[in-house]
Parts: sequence; C-alpha cells; structure tokens
Amino acid sequence: MTERGRRAVRAGASELSIGPSSFRWDGNALLIDIDEVTSPFPSPFTSRLKGTIRLTPAAMTRQSFALDAGGRHQWWPIAPEARIEVAMSHPGVSWSGQGYFDTNRGLDPLETAFKSWNWSYARMKNGPVLFYDVLRRDGSFHTISAKMDKAGAMTPVSPPPVAGLSRSRWLMRRSSRADPAYRPQMLRSLEDTPFYSRSILKTRLWGEEATGMHESLCLDRLTSPIVRYIIPYRNPRA
Repeated sequence: MTERGRRAVRAGASELSIGPSSFRWDGNALLIDIDEVTSPFPSPFTSRLKGTIRLTPAAMTRQSFALDAGGRHQWWPIAPEARIEVAMSHPGVSWSGQGYFDTNRGLDPLETAFKSWNWSYARMKNGPVLFYDVLRRDGSFHTISAKMDKAGAMTPVSPPPVAGLSRSRWLMRRSSRADPAYRPQMLRSLEDTPFYSRSILKTRLWGEEATGMHESLCLDRLTSPIVRYIIPYRNPRA
C-alpha cells in the first residue's frame, strides 16, 4: 500500500512495476513480486514484506462493468476463480488455496463519483457469484449481480434482498445479499480501518449456504480531514 509518484511506475503489455514490486503475466499465471515495508516507521524485525505470489486463473472473464452512469469508472472481475500460491521470505510463511483477482479503473478520484459501496463474492457449487452495491455521489443506487460459469462467461442474476451486517470496529455500516430471513455472519475480520473493511462472510443464496469475501468502502469517511491526517501514519509514502 505504499504511495508512490508516477516516476515509480513502469508499464508494459504484460508487466507492471510500482517501485520495487511488480506484476507480470507469463501466459498462464499472474506472478507478483513484492518487496515493501509495511509501516512508515521501518523496523528490521517487523516491517519487511518480501516474497512471490502466483495466481493461476481457472478461467478469465472478458466483461467489465460500469459503476457510474457515465462509464468513467469500470470494474473488471478478471479471474473470480483461481488457484493461488504464496511464498514469502519476510516473514517466512507460505500457503496455497483459492484465489480471486479483479481490477478497478477510473478517470476521476473515487470520492468524486461515489459515497460508498458494499462488494461481496461467494463460492457456489455452480460457480462464483458477485454482488456490487454502489451508492453514487448523486444519491442514486446501482447494483451489479453476476455469476461466472466454468468458461469464464459472466451472466446477470437477480440478486437476493439486501441484508444488514454487524458494524465494523470503526462503526461503519455494512450490508450484503442473502436469502429472505437469513442473517449473514462475519466469520473473520481481515482489514478494519475508519473508511474500509474486509472480512470473511458466511451467507445463504438461493437456498445454498456459502462462504466468501466482503468489503465495505465509505468515501465520505476517506475525505474526512481527520482520516486524511492519519493515513500517512499507517501507509508508507515514497
């Protein structure tokens, strides 16, 4: 999450480098080399982050989705289902499991177009399903609800009702999608900040219980002068 200037970015057809870290596509998998510090206050014992991630998609989608009315912000779930292998030298840990890969791109800062959003992903028997509930800056509400088949095709599906979730430790309001009368559960918090949270979610969709990921983002909180002041104390800036 290090913030860097444009001179630190080098981009090509199959490679992207940001400072000492890089992404490259070898034709079958995405290879990510990480060489960073995790705090603005480096320590030789706790803050080094170095290693490699290999993400191999089960299938790749070709469809991106507009998040705003003008299409200036796009979300592309490139590989909703993938295999991931992580090998870190600092800290010395490694594991493998199910992975997911998407990207957001836009022509304006997010806070100019959106107030907040809730995103979730769940692994189902017949393929992953994704929900994106966006509250735009103009007050309109937009939902993307789609399921991916084994060939990578994204098919729109009718979303279950909005279901409330417990608030984050920073008291952020959060919601997801679930069958009527079912209350989703947050199984584990992975990231919890004043404006963003990411968690492991248990829900039930169309009668099938599923576990997946959930994130909430509040852009009104992000633009708060207090939050702007404290961010440099959490994220390094180069």
